[in-house]
Amino acid sequence: MFSGLVRKFAKVRFYRNQILCLESDLYPSIGDSIAVNGACLTAIESTPTHFSVELSTATAALIAIENLQGLVHIEPALRLHDGLHGHIVQGHIDSIGIIKAKETQANQHIFYIETTAKTLECMIEKGSVCIDGISLTIHKVQDSTFSLVLIPHTMQNTLFMQYAVGRRVNIETDIITRSIASMLHKYLQTYNITNKQQTMQDFYDSVTLAY
Repeated sequence: MFSGLVRKFAKVRFYRNQILCLESDLYPSIGDSIAVNGACLTAIESTPTHFSVELSTATAALIAIENLQGLVHIEPALRLHDGLHGHIVQGHIDSIGIIKAKETQANQHIFYIETTAKTLECMIEKGSVCIDGISLTIHKVQDSTFSLVLIPHTMQNTLFMQYAVGRRVNIETDIITRSIASMLHKYLQTYNITNKQQTMQDFYDSVTLAY
């Protein structure tokens, strides 16, 4: 498990035969879980100057593989005494997003990312999302896109400053929101409910009343 609070970058030495070698002083133990651009991978080689992780065929097919060059975000797995400064991140990529536009307003940078309808169903405004391993807050959710507002600190301490329109990014939706959405979909299918909007409203009302 991770938090999405990335404190280190690593430089890609090579990626071939689904082995990714990264130059870094992280020096993980063999078998450690390391999130690389948000994808949880296992360390299979480690030295004081570099380490290697191996990608499964499924992982390689799910992530923005073309970004495994230059610098990448890395985060070691959380330890019990670490603070959860971002949100609960599994390191399991749900889908790919494409940066469709970005703009600057005052001191903030706004990114508009296009993704699948299934992914957007697991997003709520002011909810959490993990993009390339970075824990961020969702600003708005629209028909085919969602937006993020990044403050200068985030821009300066992540690779987002280098991200251009057209870049593909790894997306992991919030596990809590995703779990609720999954249970609701199963409920609708089980009882063959067609009035989805009313059922969702009833569901939200019941959750609110429970408090």
